Amino acid sequence: MTKIVQLNLKFRNPKPDLEKHWLEGAPRFGPNGEVKGLLWKIWLMNEAEKTAGGIYLFKDEASAEAYVNGPIIAGVRTCPGCSAYDIEIKVWDILPEHTKITRGPV
Repeated sequence: MTKIVQLNLKFRNPKPDLEKHWLEGAPRFGPNGEVKGLLWKIWLMNEAEKTAGGIYLFKDEASAEAYVNGPIIAGVRTCPGCSAYDIEIKVWDILPEHTKITRGPV
């Protein structure tokens, strides 16, 4: 069963610096990237509140848990280019019938 990972964080660096840093790392999340089991990711940012995050769809729970507990998330916690703090991560089940009705991309 697919899983959603929701990641939210606060950041200190200016938005253009953060966007540049994340754009350089975005291929890690692509079809040939290193995040195994990831089907897609949506990048989020609210500059006014200095918050950012992502919504990820994983093919299964094992892939989602491996990502949450893996080296990329560990790196976000210590990355000067990310300037991240107050990181919150949640793993969600999807309600497939409801999502199908509302055309969710799952």
